[in-house]
Amino acid sequence: MSSIRIIGVPMDLGTSRRGVDMGPFAVRYADVRARLEGVGHVVEDSGNVAVPFRDDADRGAQRGARYLGAITDVCRDVAARTREALGAGRIPLVLGGDHALAAGSIAGAAAHFAAKGERLGVIWIDAHGDLNTPGTSHSGNVHGMPLAHLLGHGDQALANVAGVSPAIRVADLALVGVRDLDDPERDHIAEWKITTYTMREVDERGIHGVLEEAIAKVSRETAGIWASVDMDVVDPESAPGVGTAVSGGMTYREAHHAMEMLADTNRLVGLDLVEVNPVLDTHNRTAELATQLVLSAFGKRIL
Repeated sequence: MSSIRIIGVPMDLGTSRRGVDMGPFAVRYADVRARLEGVGHVVEDSGNVAVPFRDDADRGAQRGARYLGAITDVCRDVAARTREALGAGRIPLVLGGDHALAAGSIAGAAAHFAAKGERLGVIWIDAHGDLNTPGTSHSGNVHGMPLAHLLGHGDQALANVAGVSPAIRVADLALVGVRDLDDPERDHIAEWKITTYTMREVDERGIHGVLEEAIAKVSRETAGIWASVDMDVVDPESAPGVGTAVSGGMTYREAHHAMEMLADTNRLVGLDLVEVNPVLDTHNRTAELATQLVLSAFGKRIL
C-alpha cells in the first residue's frame, strides 16, 4: 500500500464562479482520509496552502489573465509542496480548488523527477483542454490555462514556478474526456500535436480502449503517471457540483473504470482532484463521487 499526503488548495481565483474554494473541505467532509486508510494506505493531511482573498489578490492582476500574479504565487507554493512530498516518499493527493492549481502541482512533480534525469507522464482528464494563454483567452480565467503553461507557453512566470520549463513534454501527455474547446485551444492541439481523446472517441471505443492507449503513451520512458482529474469530466447528472458543467460527459462507471485502470498500472505518482463546487452541489454528491474516484485510483475494488 501507499503513503499518501493530502494537500488542499482552496483557490477560486482562476474562475469567475465562486464556491470552488470550498472543494477541499467538501472532500474532506466525505472522509477521504479515513476511507483511504480503510483500504490500507498510510495517509497524512498537510492542511491547506494559503490563498489570498480576491480583494487582496486583485492588486496587480494582469489584463487577459485575472489574478495571475496571486495564482502564480499559490502555484509556486503548491509546486514546492508536491516536490517535497515526492522527495519524502509520499504520493501527493492535491484537492482543489480550481484547475489552475495544476500549473503548480504537476510542475513540482516534474521538477522532482527532472532532478533525477527522469520525465513525468501526465493524463489530463477533463471536459476542457485548459490550453489557453493570456493572449488567447476570451474570459481571462486562469483555470482555462494551466496545461498551456505546463507545456511552456503563455506567461513565463507561471510556466516556470518550479524552475523547469516546459515542465512536461507533449510526448508525455494525453488528454481524455474533452468535449468543450475554444477555437484557440483547437489550434493549439493541432499546432502543438497534443494527443487528445474526445468524448466521441470514448463513445466509439469505450473508456477501456481510450485509457489503455493513453496510459501506454504517457508511460513510455517516464518515471510515473500524474493524473489531473477535473470533476466536470463526469456528466452533470452524476456530478452537478462543478463550476463549468458540460452535458455529455463520462458516466459514473466510466469514471470509476478510468480510475481503476490507473490504479492497475502501479505507476500513479500523484493525483489532482479539482473543481468540486459545494455551492452548486446537492447533498455533497459531487464531493462524495470525487472521494469514491480517489479510492478507485488508489486501488479500491469491488472484489
